[in-house]
Amino acid sequence: MLLEELGLPYRVLWTDISAGDQYAPEYQAINPNRKVPALVDHDGPGGKPITLFESGAILLYLAEKTGRLLPADPAGRWNVIQWLFWQTSSQGPLLGQAAHFVSHAASRGIDVQYAVGRYQSEAVRLYEVLESHLVGREYIGAELSVADIAIFPWVRVAKGQGVNLDDFPSVKRWCEMIATRPSAKKKLDRDDATKLAAKTNYYSDKTWSMLFAGQSRASAPSSAQ
Repeated sequence: MLLEELGLPYRVLWTDISAGDQYAPEYQAINPNRKVPALVDHDGPGGKPITLFESGAILLYLAEKTGRLLPADPAGRWNVIQWLFWQTSSQGPLLGQAAHFVSHAASRGIDVQYAVGRYQSEAVRLYEVLESHLVGREYIGAELSVADIAIFPWVRVAKGQGVNLDDFPSVKRWCEMIATRPSAKKKLDRDDATKLAAKTNYYSDKTWSMLFAGQSRASAPSSAQ
């Protein structure tokens, strides 16, 4: 979404984490955390290539590189950065856990009510934080920024976290506004494996194990397999 907003040329290389692509040595060289996303900029600082992982770092890097979507004045800049850090440290991880236990685990017949209650209540708290901030505001900062772009994708799928956006009118209004932007409507071409996964039971025993069973370097499939 940020690349679209900035109008930068880019090429998407799909990493199928359900098949273990993230454990390939060539991918680990880019992202040692073995997650998505990762970025390779062949025209980095000093004209040299740079690789980055972690969404927050990638967003900040591209904003600084282009001088856009990050305020120039220090107060506005740090306001946006603190909300970006809120997203990467609280909103993303905890809403991800809520979605896992409310929707994904439930689809496999796994019912852990303590986990559901714990993360769903934390999800509601985070939406309350965002609601309080967005009352009377159009954007997270004074104008569209990397904070909006980081926070929006998680709000867009609130239902899967067990959250009803009707309970948070300012968040809902903001989300619907961001969703009208061309960058939010952009649909990427998917590779054949990704298209197949979307048409079939994505969580087979194999994909569930790969995604959620705590794969380590020792247990991950080798690139030769």
